[in-house]
Amino acid sequence: MTTQQTGRANQRERTRAAIVTAARDLMAAAEEITMPAVAQAARVSEATAYRYFPDLVSLLSETMDNDWPSPAEALAPIADVDDPVRRVAFATEFLLRRIHQRQAVVRSVMSAAILTPDRAVIRPGHRFGLIDEAIAPLAARLPEHAVAQLRRDLAVVMSAEALFTLTDLCALPPEAAIASAVSTASTLTAAAT
Repeated sequence: MTTQQTGRANQRERTRAAIVTAARDLMAAAEEITMPAVAQAARVSEATAYRYFPDLVSLLSETMDNDWPSPAEALAPIADVDDPVRRVAFATEFLLRRIHQRQAVVRSVMSAAILTPDRAVIRPGHRFGLIDEAIAPLAARLPEHAVAQLRRDLAVVMSAEALFTLTDLCALPPEAAIASAVSTASTLTAAAT
């Protein structure tokens, strides 16, 4: 690779990183996120932003992935806890608080996945890593099919869909909605054990 090619590659990496950083900053500020707003914040043209990301949802998905700790990092405060009910409660609260903080972005990604089901893979599946990490102590104590069923049950409760059902349709304030989901996830886990 020539020096000029290396320089261009480095510039492309910096531009891409600037676009992702701008989206993350807008997300953290709870600002409306549009491709023009991201481009302006990244100090690139909108056309340049679209060269790196074909649509806003692709950008948001990557931004959310880069802004998410690993399941082990997320559950680090309870790493020494062996009780799966407490672990699941912690993981549920962790997930739903992050979803609530980023709900504009989460809703945008969900909407795109609903409108184009063939692109549903764009939705980050953070809940599954958290579930697996939270119920890891059960893997040796329960049959594989029981662990798989609990994983599916928790996937319904530990989700943006559940949070938005509780806030939007049941008219619960966010704290009450999160508490309700934590209670349900804990009950499911206790029943499985």
